[in-house]
Amino acid sequence: MGAKVVTTLTDSRLSANQINGSFETRDQRMEKCVKIVRRLIQSFRQFMIKQIPRSENRRAAALSKLASTCFDHLSMKVLVKVLKERSIDERQVNALTTTGPTWMTPFMEYLKRGILPDDHDKAGKICIKAPSYVLMDIELYQRGFTAPWLKCVDQVKGMEVLQEAHTGQAGAHEGERALTGKVLRMGIY
Repeated sequence: MGAKVVTTLTDSRLSANQINGSFETRDQRMEKCVKIVRRLIQSFRQFMIKQIPRSENRRAAALSKLASTCFDHLSMKVLVKVLKERSIDERQVNALTTTGPTWMTPFMEYLKRGILPDDHDKAGKICIKAPSYVLMDIELYQRGFTAPWLKCVDQVKGMEVLQEAHTGQAGAHEGERALTGKVLRMGIY
């Protein structure tokens, strides 16, 4: 998102002190995480991590309740980023080949070059919906209601995401509404 000055608040004294270097890291997995965090810290102009008591951390309390389906308790100041995979494990790369244009192509063409489809009705719909989309690098994102940005995917990748969310390692064989909500909370549109 381009932030250069970051302040991180955590209710974990252990995590904060391990990242600051006050505590030593004994767990191998945690050591990998701390190394990654320290590497990421170098990309910021200023970074601070503070430990605050759980009783004083309303944002952490709101995030801990995020797993429920009701979002009434969340304030508009809570930013949520759902990680799709562990950041310390090796990534598996699946080669995806999209054949031809996808539903995202007209939006990407309009946002990149200002080109609209020849069909007057389709062009009007794109002009109306385009302000809720943004191109970051070569990826298309849509402004979300419960997350800052949702990554747009084509139908092939969307089916893979749904399949993984439904029956994969974190799958719970939910119904269609719960599954849709889960995928949206993952940050995918």
